[in-house]
Amino acid sequence: MTAINRKKLKIFIIAGEVSGDVLGAKIMRAMPDVDFVGIGGQNMVCAGLSPIFPMSDLSVMGVFEVLGHLKTLTGRIKQTVDAIVQEKPDVVLTIDSPGFAKSVVQGVRKQNILKHTKFYHVVAPQVWAWGAWRAKKYAKIFDRLYAFFDFEKPYFEKHGLPTIAVGHPIAEGLDKYKKAKNDEKIITFVPGSRMSEVKKLLPVFHKTIDMLVACGYKDYKFVIPTVETTDGFVRKSIKKWQNKPELVSADMRYDVYANTYIAVVASGTVSAELAIMHIPTIVVYKMNPLTCLLAHILVHVKWVSLVNILMNKTIFPELLGKRANWQTIIENMQQLTLPAIRNKMINELKQADNQWAKSGKKAAQMIAEDILS
Repeated sequence: MTAINRKKLKIFIIAGEVSGDVLGAKIMRAMPDVDFVGIGGQNMVCAGLSPIFPMSDLSVMGVFEVLGHLKTLTGRIKQTVDAIVQEKPDVVLTIDSPGFAKSVVQGVRKQNILKHTKFYHVVAPQVWAWGAWRAKKYAKIFDRLYAFFDFEKPYFEKHGLPTIAVGHPIAEGLDKYKKAKNDEKIITFVPGSRMSEVKKLLPVFHKTIDMLVACGYKDYKFVIPTVETTDGFVRKSIKKWQNKPELVSADMRYDVYANTYIAVVASGTVSAELAIMHIPTIVVYKMNPLTCLLAHILVHVKWVSLVNILMNKTIFPELLGKRANWQTIIENMQQLTLPAIRNKMINELKQADNQWAKSGKKAAQMIAEDILS
């Protein structure tokens, strides 16, 4: 794409959570001669971004969880719309966080001022889970979509939205971690990257660790990788725990995952990372009861874990809602200590390897080259 009356291309880039921040930084580094402004976290800041407000303000998940932060989100949407109109970028590039992205782009388009700005989105909204009809809404406001998987393209192309499958970026660079040693018998707990989910899952993990120790798992090492959006809260919370887990920073998480015996993680990107690394994993998630009921009514898929969805079967056990408790977690962990069950899961994860990569090029590179073309 050629900049309009400008020597340098200007892109307003938006990432609302940790995984988007990681990908956003890679995209930025793949376009060194572009001016970036927008919203991002630590990774994008290190890549040269000056965010207009903290990314953590957008780290909310679930219908009713969002309602609890509605005033903050509404204010941030308006602030972002105003910033885009002021900056007059050539491209607005939103990464995941589809609700926020859609609201911002709609707000900018209503101004009817930026005639030449293009609106691109990275990560296809999961319309295949929440209803294919939703694809039409995104097709009306975005000019291009970068999806991770080929199966997502038809949902949006049907409504005239050009869609490019770039492969899942988390598959890049994880091959070297696939040979897990498991010498230390590490049990890794990942409560998520959003404060709303961490507040719900951390007490469950606390009880689980206490009961594991009481049940004789004293020789195991318990680890919690933290992320910038919730690090302070997690550190403060575990000070009162009798059996304290080791906390490691996000940049060390893959080394921890590679040596993990069993992982217990919040539903999200981390479950896909662990699937690619062939680590036996249990996926848990607690939501507001009303959100859980609404999801049960509206969601059109059987699973929340991407590897389960891609392979169309249960590989990672999923403990959602009321089932996300210390009893069911420990029951599933005990199953994963049995060689037959453990090896079956690892073999099924290996069978899923060809689902993740798209081509020889990295996703960020493909996105960058397309934007610049």
